[in-house]
Amino acid sequence: MKVVVLTGAGISAESGVPTFRDADGLWEGHRVEDVATPEAYEAAPSVVQAFYDARRAALSAVDPNPAHDALARLGEVLGDDLLLVTQNIDDLHERAGSPSVLHMHGELLAAWCTACGRRVRWAGALGDQPPCPGCAAPALRPDVVWFGEVPYEMDRIVDALVEADLFVSVGTSGAVYPAAGFVQQARAYGARTLELNLQPSEGSRWFHESRQGPAGLLVPEWVASLVG
Repeated sequence: MKVVVLTGAGISAESGVPTFRDADGLWEGHRVEDVATPEAYEAAPSVVQAFYDARRAALSAVDPNPAHDALARLGEVLGDDLLLVTQNIDDLHERAGSPSVLHMHGELLAAWCTACGRRVRWAGALGDQPPCPGCAAPALRPDVVWFGEVPYEMDRIVDALVEADLFVSVGTSGAVYPAAGFVQQARAYGARTLELNLQPSEGSRWFHESRQGPAGLLVPEWVASLVG
């Protein structure tokens, strides 16, 4: 059985990672337009760098939760028959032990050189514009997909949705495309679809089944029912 799992902000929120969208559209006092668009970076790179430097530093204070652990267990059992896609830029799936994670929106612990295109692991600060390890240009930015940019590895994701027997969405709002459309694609190609979310999402109507509750409870229960 081939399974595609999509995780969103809800799974990391249970570990204490702030979600991007709150009631008034802000994330810790910052507008999306100020910290998560190419235009914001062009206008005020130091503000954007400082914002992501703070997010990067805060990662050390959070840990994977039982939902991350359960998905790591699923990866051990299914191997290449599981594609774990996350919209999250944190490293909690990896720290839980998931053997392979596709970060469609990039990774907080990585940097991208806008001069030479090189992508590197990066745990330090970028605010002081350190030189790129490849070309030495002071052109490193967070390797994060901002609004208006194309998510990573879309061809691979679509290929997996075509072949999937089961598509599962965990902790997603169902509001951000293209990820919000994955359930419709998977269903159109014949996959069963399951939503595990704290509350019904904007795309709940497209799922064959939707279960509500904390990811830390729902995901381990589902994984146990699937693989024992």
